[in-house]
Amino acid sequence: MSLFSSGFNMLLIILGFGLLIFVHELGHFLAAKWAGIRTLGFSIGFGPPICSWRKGIGFRAGSTYEAVRERTGKHPGELTDEELAGYGLGETEYSLRWLPLGGFVKMLGQDDVDPSASSAHPRSFNMQSIGARMVVISAGGVMNLLLAAVLFVVAFSAGVRFEAPIIGIVAPGTPAATTVPLEADSRGIEAIGLQPGDRILSIDGEPTNTFGDVLIATAMGRPDIDLRIVVEREGVDAPINFEMAPVKSEVSGLLGIGVMPASSTRLIDDPEAIEFITAELDRLGLSRQGVKPGMTLASVDGRPLSNWESFETISRNSDGRTLETSWVMEPATGTDARVSAELEPLPEWEQLRYVGASPSMSVGYEQGLLGLVPLVQIGALTEGSPNEGILEPGDVVLRIGRHQAPRMRTFRDAIPAHGAGLLDMSVLREGKRVDVQVRIMESGILDPRPVVGVNPVYAWDVPRIARPMVAIETTDPKTQEAGETPTPLAGRDVMGGSILLAVDGHSIEEWTDLWEGLHAAAVAGRDSISIELKAPTPGGEVQVVELPLDAGSRSRLLELGWSPPIPLYYFEPLYVVRSAGGNPLNAISMGLQETTKLVVLTYLTIDRLFRGTVGVEQLHGPLGIVHLGTKVADRGFTYLLFFLGLISVNLAVINFLPLPIVDGGLFLYLVYEKIKGRPPSVGFQNGAAIAGLLLIATAFVVTFYNDIARIIG
Repeated sequence: MSLFSSGFNMLLIILGFGLLIFVHELGHFLAAKWAGIRTLGFSIGFGPPICSWRKGIGFRAGSTYEAVRERTGKHPGELTDEELAGYGLGETEYSLRWLPLGGFVKMLGQDDVDPSASSAHPRSFNMQSIGARMVVISAGGVMNLLLAAVLFVVAFSAGVRFEAPIIGIVAPGTPAATTVPLEADSRGIEAIGLQPGDRILSIDGEPTNTFGDVLIATAMGRPDIDLRIVVEREGVDAPINFEMAPVKSEVSGLLGIGVMPASSTRLIDDPEAIEFITAELDRLGLSRQGVKPGMTLASVDGRPLSNWESFETISRNSDGRTLETSWVMEPATGTDARVSAELEPLPEWEQLRYVGASPSMSVGYEQGLLGLVPLVQIGALTEGSPNEGILEPGDVVLRIGRHQAPRMRTFRDAIPAHGAGLLDMSVLREGKRVDVQVRIMESGILDPRPVVGVNPVYAWDVPRIARPMVAIETTDPKTQEAGETPTPLAGRDVMGGSILLAVDGHSIEEWTDLWEGLHAAAVAGRDSISIELKAPTPGGEVQVVELPLDAGSRSRLLELGWSPPIPLYYFEPLYVVRSAGGNPLNAISMGLQETTKLVVLTYLTIDRLFRGTVGVEQLHGPLGIVHLGTKVADRGFTYLLFFLGLISVNLAVINFLPLPIVDGGLFLYLVYEKIKGRPPSVGFQNGAAIAGLLLIATAFVVTFYNDIARIIG
């Protein structure tokens, strides 16, 4: 599993997470010592002790309590200060425990689980002033905030790499794609929506220094309230303003506007994605030309590249001719290799949107031309797929269940609709129809999902069509109102699964041939075009269909250019470095700003959890933090420091929440005692403690499930 892909990274994160807990408990411990409170134990983790140390006893496997009892005949807490001194024993046991989910400082006269615990000893917690107890309770969170500020200062002094707030992909049909700029009329800006290459400057007046700021600002928005988004666009002399409300994504479960970050030209070499990237390089013939994951696309046709968008621009204007590319392996990998390779651009396809499709739907549109959609192909099998030996990469889906010639949406919907078990499927394999039974298995524990363990893609190399779309949803560019528009296939009796033979008399070997024929007809201003197809029925009747090309159809075809053959998401993100520029005062200022922002953000996240715009499935537990941290460590030491600072702030905020068991709830008890002159009743505290324990146990179960689902999903 990916969790163990880097043992060193995992060790770094476990040590870092342990440091945060240690600092938190150290705050309580030092404050207790300052207040003169007798501290019986200082522990990292919960549960039985792995090992412990006490002055006068030394290290022991398990606890030192039994050793103290054997020497003195008493429990350590029963010994007076004089007796401890007489035996040469320390009052505090320092221990490391089995469950690394936190830690605690055990003070005489104080027990989070047993509120009735008290002591008449003058050094007990309950005998100290309310002010002193408030300092002790607050010290853990304060130490975490101070540590976070220090980590941020160190990180920003050296410089931290973040994903740049530059847009790479705009998903069709989302708010980012369909919103008209506020300056559309006054400044004559014709382009609708955000565009690839736009730099987002601010959201609701808050600067967006990184793409993470963009994601956070939209996720923390509300679906019924517009966000004010200001962007900088190349070739436009002043910033452009948008107002758009975020929508919830069924994929991420978070509110968003439908954008992905811009990418660099360095291929990802992440162990989790390397299998798919290698398969893509093999398919494009780049592997045999020497291109490998981790290499950087340095130039195309002799023109140097700075980002993936530059690659896209060159591809779009290539007219489909072969591109000469140059790739280099960074010296940091130990090799300074440079290779040349040829690439064939791919045609862009229409985004054929389903009528009534929600912007949050994972499959709200198909790719194709004029209502013609390709069949689904098995791109690759995922690790541990239940269909190893049943399905093969390259299989073209002719039938799934009762659905003949399924489109991508039909294919994806058929799996959860059927549920776990065996499902009949017919595929085209090496030119022959093969009937198979695929295995659908449940993935997940609390919320199992039916999966087949494959990565479906469009079969662009196979000249067959899925069931045609006779109507699509389009948006009026002036009114922004969505409406149903019939495709040229409306009223034509074209069967799904039909084989494409020719377009205007020119033979079709793959979908690119169809694209070129339709594009040529649009350029020529033709009113119609003929397509020859062979029915998938026995005997294979050939039919010639005359498709009308109105102004709208021609316009959509003319907008289509050529695209890079390697998708944006196979390249690393485009990074920006946030640095204090060597000025320690700037580093301190940036650290304090980041700490304050994250405190507010954590409380906002809790608010959005109750509002329902952030789901509990987004929460991470300790296991998830370690898993996420192993990826973070790959981004460099300074980003690791930043990540630990972020977790430290979250620990402080969570501990300050007014909930039983945690520091915030105990602080409220002290406020009550100050006002009323007495603490809350033992019965109330016991009930609140039980509720707090149940809440923490529930949170642990939910986050543990989320963590496991992310790791093995």
